[in-house]
Amino acid sequence: MRATQSDVAAYIRALSGIDPSAEKVRAMATIERYVSYIGRAYRMAGLADPTAGELVTLEKKAARKKRGVRQRQARAIRFKGDIADFDSPPSGVCLAHLIKAVRRDVMGLRDEALLRVAYDVGARRSELVAIDVDHIHGPDAGGAGALFVPTSKTDQEGEGAWAYLSPATMKAIARWREAAHIDKGPLFRRIETHFDGSIAAIGTKRLHPNSITLLYKRLVQRAFDKKLLGPMSEAEVARWVAAVSSHSLRVGVAQDNFAARESLPAIMQAYRWRDPKTVLRYGAQLAAKSGASARMAVRVGE
Repeated sequence: MRATQSDVAAYIRALSGIDPSAEKVRAMATIERYVSYIGRAYRMAGLADPTAGELVTLEKKAARKKRGVRQRQARAIRFKGDIADFDSPPSGVCLAHLIKAVRRDVMGLRDEALLRVAYDVGARRSELVAIDVDHIHGPDAGGAGALFVPTSKTDQEGEGAWAYLSPATMKAIARWREAAHIDKGPLFRRIETHFDGSIAAIGTKRLHPNSITLLYKRLVQRAFDKKLLGPMSEAEVARWVAAVSSHSLRVGVAQDNFAARESLPAIMQAYRWRDPKTVLRYGAQLAAKSGASARMAVRVGE
């Protein structure tokens, strides 16, 4: 059975919550993506595109009014947390505290290497789990390395891109590879554990993309349990865990670059962004805290 414009319009109403019988309401960006997938599938099959009509256009307009177009942003995990001075000690949920919270075994070595690579590269989850050993080059005389990213969300033609790896990250990768005896193939692999949590075996298959969010959430909770996050309540850490996603370190590194006054083109080039609006959205909250109103409040002593 082929979909009609009316079918697609009803689908949009259900996903947007206009139809009260819908089970799960989706964000507008998700609805737009689903509809585009439908249209592409029909065009590839040589069939009339049921998403191209006026009825679908009007239904999407109504959905935008209902849902709004602002996307929910992942909670940022910055290197030292929400600080204004990079020389200040780490504060709250941050990369530095997550690294301290990793286990003291081979799983901890993997998690530290993964965290450091994710931050240095600003890696999307798909890019992170796709890393193979031969994608890593270096270290150079100063200890730094480079990662070749063969494909990404914004590089559908597979031209590839290069990303910087710090000396600390290269050392973390080396420790993980040595402990796990990884000479080739996937860098970040699944680790099997016994019922008591002890290590059973290091697998040969790469991590699943969905596991990245779970790993970050687990480490936030572990950092809290180890009392690394300062005066934070259980309710607050629960909100943090709920808001963290695989994009949190990517948002965090963008905010750290804005805080370091790096230019927008430099940030986009280093972390493989093509849409400046996305990068600016990540920096919007940080900009509010350092903008004119924030500076004035400091000057008047409020």
